[in-house]
Amino acid sequence: MSLPRILALALIPATLALPARAEDVTIFAAASMKTALDQVAQAWEAKTGDVAHISYAGSGALARQISAGAPVDIYISANPGWMETVAKTGRIETKEDLLANHLVLIAHDPKAAPVTISADLDIKALLQGGKLAMSLVNAVPAGQYGKAALEHYGLWTKVEPEVAQADNVRATLAMVALGAAPYGITYATDAVAEPRVHVVATFPADSHPPIRYPAARLTDSDAAKSFYAELKSDATAKIFHEQGFETLK
Repeated sequence: MSLPRILALALIPATLALPARAEDVTIFAAASMKTALDQVAQAWEAKTGDVAHISYAGSGALARQISAGAPVDIYISANPGWMETVAKTGRIETKEDLLANHLVLIAHDPKAAPVTISADLDIKALLQGGKLAMSLVNAVPAGQYGKAALEHYGLWTKVEPEVAQADNVRATLAMVALGAAPYGITYATDAVAEPRVHVVATFPADSHPPIRYPAARLTDSDAAKSFYAELKSDATAKIFHEQGFETLK
């Protein structure tokens, strides 16, 4: 046997023994998804050996970063409008509506009485001199939905001076959880994730635009395709349901 042939055969075991190199996937996701998506990512990493890097923030802030060229594989928005902003970049490979959510009024006091959302609601009296915590009403989906719901009942102009705005819905949640604001408007899923708040009302679905979470894959890497598929798996649906989301298929 020739020397080159011997050397080639000798290298085969070493080549076969090399472990597969882990791939990274970068995900930008609405802050309200953190509790559920962290669980999804952990399960996916354990199954694939790949690594998920997730940045959570308001959907608008993330969309603007993507539009400015941020390297992202997957984007999940809490508002279809911000997904359309990303679509204008021409970077989306595929997208679809992934989840639905509900808007709720939460209180810091666990003994706070249930509230009926209607045009007769006296929010200022309810606040008793405190603030109503909301996400940025012109940029963050939870704030946009909340403002729309209050406007639907003619309550926005009455309560606007008492509104304390936060950068994202998890920051809004923290304001109420810590007692910095007696009441706040968040998604139902945020209330599930925070035991220090109490849901006192759910806003009727017809008081605001439908709350939909579109997901998009922006690259065609194997890791991006794998994680995007995981988002739609039965195992992931169970996690989303446990956190109060509705899955859309």
